Amino acid sequence: MASTRYRLTKQAIRTSLDKLAASDPRIAKAIEQVGYPDSRRREHGFDPLVRIVVGQQVSTHAARAIAGRLVDTVGGQLTAQAIIGASDESLRSAGLSRQKVSYLRALSEAVHNDTLPIDALPQLADADVVSLITAVRGFGEWSAHMYLMFSLGRPDVWPVGDLAVRAGFGRLLGLEERPTPKQTHILGEAFAPHRSALALLCWKYYSEAPL
Repeated sequence: MASTRYRLTKQAIRTSLDKLAASDPRIAKAIEQVGYPDSRRREHGFDPLVRIVVGQQVSTHAARAIAGRLVDTVGGQLTAQAIIGASDESLRSAGLSRQKVSYLRALSEAVHNDTLPIDALPQLADADVVSLITAVRGFGEWSAHMYLMFSLGRPDVWPVGDLAVRAGFGRLLGLEERPTPKQTHILGEAFAPHRSALALLCWKYYSEAPL
């Protein structure tokens, strides 16, 4: 059974990266260049899963605006029952595509029917959380990894499906080309059990390190 304690705090991130940097000068250099990444803690529950759907394939700014309109549309709080009770037209008016509306309906039904036992997720192992979330239409491994990292605070998540993580990782390692998901998975094994902190550093390195 997994610990329910949120373990991806700012201090835990620094501690993990310091341990990695002590044995890998490339990580030490990356930290020297861009500094330590911050924690990106989010709440655990239905709301952040909705926001993961909203944020798919749109900018951060657009996702924030759409989420704000969606909250207003359903009466001020994102709940499974509120989504179920809303019409497709009202959800579309918030800026959601038909596909995303269908994903939110699938999520809402899964939570409502307890096929996605959202309150139990903090007690489950990483692999079990991934299995339950990816069973919901519209949620792939990347979505499950984001939830594990930011809502549950798991310390050893390695989101190889994230392009920016792969790009930052490749640059950090000094690779000539961006590694594939499979290559990133294999190369990342050496950095367990601190891969969530490393992923955060890869994101920061990708966006802030000088070329």
